[in-house]
Amino acid sequence: MESPIHTYLQELHRDLAQLQDGAVATYIPELARADPNWFGLCVVTTAGSVYAAGDTEQAFTIQSISKPFVYGLALEDNSRAEVLAKVGVEPTGDAFNAISLEPGTGRPRNPMINAGAIAMAGMIAGRTPAVRLARILESFSKCAGRELTLDETVYRSEAETGHRNRAIGHLLRNFGILNEPPDPVTDLYFKQCSVSVTCRDLGIMAATLANKGVNPVTGKPALRGEYVESVLSVMASCGMYDYAGEWLYRIGMPAKSGVAGGVIAVLPGQLGIGVFSPPLDARGNSVRGIRVCDALSRSLDLHLFNTPQANGSVVRLRFTGAEVNSSRQRPAGAMQLLRGSGAAIQLFQLQGTLVFSTCEVVVRNVLGARTGLEHLVLDLKHALSIDESACRLLYQLGQELAAQGKTVTFSRSAHLPALRRYMKAKLGARFPADYRAYEDHDVALEWCENRWLEGRLPPDGDGSSRSVESYDLFQGLTLDEIAVVHSFLEPRSYRQHEVMVEIGAEAQEVFLLARGTAVITLEMANGTHRRLGVFSPGMAFGEVGMLDQAPRSAVVTAETDVECHLLRRADFEALGRTHPQIQITLLRNMALGLARLLRKATREIGVFDY
Repeated sequence: MESPIHTYLQELHRDLAQLQDGAVATYIPELARADPNWFGLCVVTTAGSVYAAGDTEQAFTIQSISKPFVYGLALEDNSRAEVLAKVGVEPTGDAFNAISLEPGTGRPRNPMINAGAIAMAGMIAGRTPAVRLARILESFSKCAGRELTLDETVYRSEAETGHRNRAIGHLLRNFGILNEPPDPVTDLYFKQCSVSVTCRDLGIMAATLANKGVNPVTGKPALRGEYVESVLSVMASCGMYDYAGEWLYRIGMPAKSGVAGGVIAVLPGQLGIGVFSPPLDARGNSVRGIRVCDALSRSLDLHLFNTPQANGSVVRLRFTGAEVNSSRQRPAGAMQLLRGSGAAIQLFQLQGTLVFSTCEVVVRNVLGARTGLEHLVLDLKHALSIDESACRLLYQLGQELAAQGKTVTFSRSAHLPALRRYMKAKLGARFPADYRAYEDHDVALEWCENRWLEGRLPPDGDGSSRSVESYDLFQGLTLDEIAVVHSFLEPRSYRQHEVMVEIGAEAQEVFLLARGTAVITLEMANGTHRRLGVFSPGMAFGEVGMLDQAPRSAVVTAETDVECHLLRRADFEALGRTHPQIQITLLRNMALGLARLLRKATREIGVFDY
């Protein structure tokens, strides 16, 4: 079963692969060899999930995407004050290779342009250029989650043609920004840009920034968290050069591009994006890379100033139908089947803000538990809000499961009208049949149980009607003994929705259902009603009140037309005087029934962790 996130990325890749705009960079001769049809995209969440499409394992050089990571390393090796004394953080509106220095001081405007990046290379700790390069490679490798290496061919090509960058290095030395000969520093800059990566690497490196410097795939620290905010800040304002303002306005994520066709984008706390496509626009940014990030931002509501903080604990509670059953009381055979159902029925109770990143956790958990899954309930009582991207993921999850013959049911979702509107728009004429939403998770569980039991019980196995002889309360009695009890029973009929027991009423009888179903409900403090039990033919209820004579504590209503028998307390006591053994058997059966309810409650306490 394929994740809807992966499906979406594949569709996006297919659509944007048709773009033929832009041209491969040629000012570095080796880059001109790139195939303009190479195209990969990768989304990595801070939970460590990796979703990819296209040429995500094709190697290319990192180029200017190295700049934010070297900036972070320079901050670690020095301090913010020392780094700021050498390089500013102001956007320039200039191209990446602009010679943009402050008048008088010669300080580069920011570390994302070449001048600032060369200055940062000069601040990496290490007694020799080789040590500095090793530290850069080590840092990059931690961010990518694998060992990265230098592309010697591209490095030589850059070194042979990088005269402008050498000139920038000499200007920096002239103004005292570099405290050593400029050529070794510039050479180190060429090498950091020539590190070989893949699109998948970029996605993980971006997610490492999103995860405050901890690689979400390996779980290992890669950059010190206190400096990640500084890195992301200059990426947001300066990372896309003279397109930075429009990028932040439209797409709304800190980002960095490279002339080999790479782009990274970061949504702090949620995910990182890596894109690779060599054709560039006039500003030196990947054409498809920009289109991918724009589509993802709009489709998944990833704009930095529009997305609420994700809640990592979105799955508040999770259980199967074998662990917790609905309150509908069923015959022993049906209950035995349900307890053996394993993972066929599963309920996920969600909480917090439902956005792309939190719903991705839900989708991943559901798909990870799909073995044996037939019916899924998503309980949204504790969900605070839901956005369109989350609605889309839940819709796509439902479609994926439906294609496998599985169902999705929602419960307690009325406070999230956006979900209903989205499902109605997407499902169209299928909405009434395919969108199942119940006001109580208990009802949703019952619907799933009914579907699962269909075909697994013999005809009439659900007990659509029962004779007196088959009442559960009469187990262990002979036919003659049942006839004795029958003489004490009072027949009674109720119409659908008629109240059978009022709250606070005197408890003077036990009810034995012959036909129809009855539901016990309790009014909660907030005015809602909670189902405590649903009783089917052959079952009894009211025995606790009859035995201890306490006032009725809940309302009993006929869910359907009901036919039943009443055994009143006075008759029960009279039966004990004339036929004590029959009364003992009835008491034993009452105790067994209550024990089953107690065991059910105990299982639920263990699952719900009250």
